[in-house]
This record gives sequence, C-alpha cells and structure tokens, in this order.
Amino acid sequence: MTALVLTCTHYFGDFRYLVSVLRDWGLDDSALKLHRAMTIHPDADLYRALYWASVIIFFYCVLPAACIKWVFRDKFSDYGTSFQGALKYYRLYIGMLIVMVPLVIYFSATDSFLKMYPFYKVAPGDSLFPKFFIWEIFYFMQFVALEFFFRGFILHGTKHRFGFYAIFFMTVPYCMIHFGKPMPETIAAIIAGVVLGYMSLKSRNIWMGVFVHCSVAFMMDISALIRQGVFIGQDDSM
Repeated sequence: MTALVLTCTHYFGDFRYLVSVLRDWGLDDSALKLHRAMTIHPDADLYRALYWASVIIFFYCVLPAACIKWVFRDKFSDYGTSFQGALKYYRLYIGMLIVMVPLVIYFSATDSFLKMYPFYKVAPGDSLFPKFFIWEIFYFMQFVALEFFFRGFILHGTKHRFGFYAIFFMTVPYCMIHFGKPMPETIAAIIAGVVLGYMSLKSRNIWMGVFVHCSVAFMMDISALIRQGVFIGQDDSM
C-alpha cells in the first residue's frame, strides 16, 4: 500500500499525467479543459497548487484509510488519530520550532529556497486574500494527510513487527519525497522524520507533528514572501 500510494502521488501529482490519462481514455474534451485550467486560466497558478495538494490529501488519506478499515479491520485511533496524549511532548515540539526559526530565516535568503516557496506564487503588491489563504488551508490539510500516512499508517502499522526500528523504516520514504527540494531541507527531513517518528511512537498520535509541520511551513512561506517583497504595498491592495 505504501508503494502504491507513493507511486500514485508521484505520477498524478503532475497534472500533465492526468491530462494524458484522460486522452488515453478518449476524454479529449475533459483533458483540454483541465490543461487550459492549469496553464492559461488567470488562476492557473492557484489551480495547479490546489490540484497538487488535493492529490496528496486523497492518496495519503483515502487509500490508507480504506486499507485500515476494510483490509486490516483496525481502529483509526490505533494509527495515531486519537487526540489523547497529543500534548505529552509539547516541550520538545516547541524546542523544534525554536531551532527552526533561525534556520528558516537564514535559508529563506537563498535562491533555491525562493524559487521553491511558496508553492503558490504571489506577485509583489498583490492581495493575499482570498487566494493565498485558500492555498494555505489546502497546504495545511495536506500536512495532516502527510502525518497520517507517514507517522500514522506506516509507523504504527509496522511497529508491532519492527518496534523502535519502524521509525527508520518510515523515514526512508519520507526523506525521498523531499528529493527535488533544496538539499538542506531534504537532509533536515531525515532528522525531522526520526524525531517526529519517535514522538508519534511514544505519544501514539500524530497531532503535534501536524502542528510543527504547519507552523514551520507557514514560517517558510511568510519568510519567502517577505524576501520577495510581496508585502510592499500590501495595505493598499487589501
């Protein structure tokens, strides 16, 4: 299931692959509409970002959830979705945020960072409302899906066989989904995967990981927007 989910997100995460699939099925009109929406529509940048997030949310959540319910016949709470004990290790999570703040500020000045973030690009002086906020909602939702898949489904689904080593089993594919991003972020994903995995294993839930991911992602997007001068003239445009 893990291999299937990662394969589907890799291919369907690129809208052009879905366009090609629709054409192969003889749905040329639907393929053309999708391609135009993602390329020449005035909101094409937003549509591409929302499409990518939706693919992540669907495959990271729906397929594993179906597997848990109808194949394993387990409770979702056994895979980290319970809120019980969610704040047990809050000090360590806060410490992770404190460490990340100067790192985000530093790397936000690099070209590779600014080319990557935010995924939904905002031109200097453009209003952030409502499009950027819509994007951030979807962005946060895909982090919930990501934590459920890696720190929930994979980690808690393999801990009975691998015990503590399930953390490292989960960290390998988690690191690999960061390929293509700036190298420091990919290396940091290894450390984050181990730490967040350990916390999820001990607390038996994913929610503080969701909080950390959303907080760091928001800091990264805001830092990139500040560096790109997006907030110049923002008061007048809003």
